[in-house]
Amino acid sequence: MTLTASPGHTAGPGAGPTRAGRREWIALGVLMLPLLLVSMDVSVLYFAIPSISADLRPGATEQLWILDTYGFVLAGLLVTMGALGDRVGRRRMLLGGAALFGVASVAAAYAHTPGALIGARALLGLGGACLMPATLALIRNLFQDPAQRATAVTAWTSVMASGISLGPVVSGALVEHFWWGSVFLVNLPAMALLLVLGPLLLPESKGAARGGPFDLVSAALSLAALLPVVYGIKELAKEGWAALPALAVTGGLLLCLVFVRRQRRLAHPLIDLGLIRTRAYGGSLLVNLLAMVATVGFAVFLTQYLQSVLGQSPFQAALWSLVPAGGVLVAAPVAAALARRVDRAYVMGGGFLVAAGGFAWLAAIDRTTPFWVILVASALYAAGLVSAMTLANELALGAAPPERAGSAAAVLESGQELGGALGMAILGSIGAAVYTAAMPSSAPAAARETLGGALGAPASVVDAARSAFVEAMGGAAFGAAVLMLVAALLSVVLLRARS
Repeated sequence: MTLTASPGHTAGPGAGPTRAGRREWIALGVLMLPLLLVSMDVSVLYFAIPSISADLRPGATEQLWILDTYGFVLAGLLVTMGALGDRVGRRRMLLGGAALFGVASVAAAYAHTPGALIGARALLGLGGACLMPATLALIRNLFQDPAQRATAVTAWTSVMASGISLGPVVSGALVEHFWWGSVFLVNLPAMALLLVLGPLLLPESKGAARGGPFDLVSAALSLAALLPVVYGIKELAKEGWAALPALAVTGGLLLCLVFVRRQRRLAHPLIDLGLIRTRAYGGSLLVNLLAMVATVGFAVFLTQYLQSVLGQSPFQAALWSLVPAGGVLVAAPVAAALARRVDRAYVMGGGFLVAAGGFAWLAAIDRTTPFWVILVASALYAAGLVSAMTLANELALGAAPPERAGSAAAVLESGQELGGALGMAILGSIGAAVYTAAMPSSAPAAARETLGGALGAPASVVDAARSAFVEAMGGAAFGAAVLMLVAALLSVVLLRARS
């Protein structure tokens, strides 16, 4: 690994870990640019899709692929691109990903057919898969001092979470004043800045040279395993039980077993299974997955509550959904500072308990609950979740050897993608069951299935559906609270004294 020290570094025999200087902190700011945009692109089409549909006239299936292709390709290629970055260099992978992301953004903005837009979204996913592991791996190598690295990872986690929330707000504001392609062109200035400043501020780093060629079979297996699992889980969450998504999940899991067996036999595997078996890394991976189950799974209910129950416009709902981020901005740095004095396992457990308290508060709401209560409870669970996730990310990254930082970051991020898909399936199923049970049997079939199906019905049916949805949201919140209690227990049992 090559890593050039800046004037702000101090090192020497017995001097402790090398400390980062001003150049490294500026470099961190540069790394946040692509991370923000890659995370925003997961949700940036929420408000643009009506304009896209009016212009390109995609069919129902094409519209789904326009929305989902980016996330599917991103999830499927994270592991491959993270491992490749360890070999060819993380800075090289980052800059290559930035160039591809910029080109794909232009292609998406000026796409004239649904197929062209789907293809451009796939290229954006490939560029994002190059960028995301590289940003976290470079942080691992830029910040050798544990306290400084904790601060840097706090920034990384906060920016990633903020990007997903900002996506709808940015797309809503742009589509209101410009055409839908502007939601993609907004990527260009940041990517251009990264391409200019990256070579100046970011030192190249890569793993020690390892014998043997890059295992293309393992790369293909990882894609073939993760893609159908994520696709199948998301489809089951959206549409309920169906044979094709169930077969996709089953086939993907079988390919996961084949992939794992191959990694065990290889001298230089794509994924270090020994690292995953360690408590510091494997335990962090597990609790991070549970955190994403709760985060993504409940966000669907909160967004629909703001729009379909309270009657807010999509743009208003997107703005109000940013309010809980205020709790995150306060809690994440406090948790990182506290973890320097107390075993971080207890701080993580405390964060999950705070999140459980926020979800439990939301489980008790009804139609008469004041809006400020919803916002405060949401800020509470968001603060606890992101605080715990920040510490889990930092612990996992610190446990990984520097030469495997890219693949370790990619596995961590893949777990988060899988957790998001599981969240929609698990909490979505709980909410659907509660909603159906709460609806009168005399209501139309469409109204008994979803709140959206009830909105065109008579006023009495709509009112009953909104009350049933609030009960469903409470059921999902209760499920999330239970998951957070489990995560708190696992944090203490698996990660105590692992810092």
